[in-house]
Amino acid sequence: MSAAFADVLRGEWLKQRRTWTAWMVVACACFTPSIVLAMRLLRYRGLPALHAAPDYWERLWHAAWESSAIFFLPMGAVLATSLVVQVEFRNQAWKLVHVLPARPWTLYFAKLAVVASMIALFVAAFCLATWMTAAIPALLVPGVDLPSAPIPWSMVARDGLGYFVGALPIVALQYAVALRFANVMVPVGMGFMLWVGTLGMLGTGWGSLSPYAATMVQYIASDAGGRMPPPLFEPHAQALAYFACFVAVGYALFAGARNKG
Repeated sequence: MSAAFADVLRGEWLKQRRTWTAWMVVACACFTPSIVLAMRLLRYRGLPALHAAPDYWERLWHAAWESSAIFFLPMGAVLATSLVVQVEFRNQAWKLVHVLPARPWTLYFAKLAVVASMIALFVAAFCLATWMTAAIPALLVPGVDLPSAPIPWSMVARDGLGYFVGALPIVALQYAVALRFANVMVPVGMGFMLWVGTLGMLGTGWGSLSPYAATMVQYIASDAGGRMPPPLFEPHAQALAYFACFVAVGYALFAGARNKG
């Protein structure tokens, strides 16, 4: 009898509980909000006026996403994907995985779902850390209250979903590569080089075509002072198209591989 997808997915999650992958993702998500918080605590005298600004949340949200959208989210996706797959290589467990009473698509998509959940964890942890950037000064600094402006939930949901979708092609491509190489440095090195190449080409009209560009393009497009040519295609539609293509190719390579370990 073939194992149900939910059972295989549960097993994949149990494997990740013994690794530091989720903690690494949370650390990447919280890094920039932590820096913003530290700088504001150092300049605490200006916090009352800052927290009273009507556009407080928009400015904080934009400042917090700057390095996260450009660096931490793409590279976090590269590292998380490689580490999730590396569990099997490190424990020499691929042959055990393939003897499970489960079809190849079940094995492939269960692990892919775990990787995608790491990106969702990044976005959720980032949102919480950004809110804490406002809440912690209100608790620690006398005379500082929580921001008077309401949280723009529609902006948070729209941008959060956009960054999640923008990271999906990175996940799919890194996943396909990581499944082919036992050495974790191969997918990590490839991902880093593609990220650097994408960053270097953003000033041209072709940079937006990179599967690693969507999160960068989304952030720069939201920056009034951003300087880059308009993307050739809608970034999120392009990201979903890349994701579908990379998943299909990756699954074909996984299912057709002769070496199962």
